[in-house]
Amino acid sequence: MANKAHTALDEMDDDGKFQRTDAGYHGTIEPGGRFEPEASRYHLYIALGCPWAAGTLAALKYKGLDGATIGYSIVHPTWRRTKPNDPDDQHTGWHFRSPGDDPVSNALGNGSFECDDALIPDTVNGAETIRDLYEMSNDKTGKYSTPVLWCKKEKTIVCNESLEILKIFDTAFNTTDLVEHPERKLFKDEEMKEAEALNEFIYPNVNNGVYRCGFAKSQKAYAEAHTQLFASLDRLETHLHVNRENLGKVFLTGNDFTWIDLRLYMTLVRFDPVYVTYFKTSGNRIRDYPCLLRFLRDCYSIPEVKATTNLKHIKMHYFSSHPTLNTYGIIPESNGPA
Repeated sequence: MANKAHTALDEMDDDGKFQRTDAGYHGTIEPGGRFEPEASRYHLYIALGCPWAAGTLAALKYKGLDGATIGYSIVHPTWRRTKPNDPDDQHTGWHFRSPGDDPVSNALGNGSFECDDALIPDTVNGAETIRDLYEMSNDKTGKYSTPVLWCKKEKTIVCNESLEILKIFDTAFNTTDLVEHPERKLFKDEEMKEAEALNEFIYPNVNNGVYRCGFAKSQKAYAEAHTQLFASLDRLETHLHVNRENLGKVFLTGNDFTWIDLRLYMTLVRFDPVYVTYFKTSGNRIRDYPCLLRFLRDCYSIPEVKATTNLKHIKMHYFSSHPTLNTYGIIPESNGPA
């Protein structure tokens, strides 16, 4: 039986703790497999506001797979009703608009949020929402998240797990002439042990930790997440200081930008402009951590990372998509540290 349509805001345990559910699609692209590496066969659907999705687009561009090999679409950052004509279905989620369309409001009708030039509608399936794509794939999970890696040949979702999509982009096309930068390695064998050890606390306490703070429905759940988040940021500040000063390393595991840097960056760049206020991650700002701030700037200096960092979409998404947290969709002015 299919699960009821829901969002991350519904993923709570009995103690008010946010518990993110696993992605529902775990296909891969590989020679000889169901999904072969082929030009123009795949399409990536992303939200620039979503850290997980924006990271996959950064990887797509970093590897030089965008364009003729894999196309992409970008949704509007504001969640809207996905079945507006069904009074019994109140689900809100990602929807497509075109540049220059009339501004949209939040699910309560508040605010006026521009349809800007960053939007790219779905020219592959003509979908109006990301939910449409899941329903084309006979989805049973009920959670219509981004990113979505789509197979145009089979008209189905290949994968919607962001880390797995990063791995696909990093390796699946390297033996073909379809990738511009096969020499760029996001997953380096010699650094994987250290990266995975870092990820054991970065993912639950930082990447997901900000959501555990922001979506908590009890003071106890929030306080626990907040404590773990800032203990982890302190730990990362020390790690980056030792890396640079003692070992001469710019990034988390070396001098080359890798997956663990990308995922941490996508959280940090949202921290001061969004999470400090919206998710109540108020212990410190990233600008208060010299090494984390320098790391943030080093990542941003990579052209493909900069190209997929859209603070307008980031702020618009969070502050306009959850009326229970921000009824009138008021968006703060500050963009965080320069």
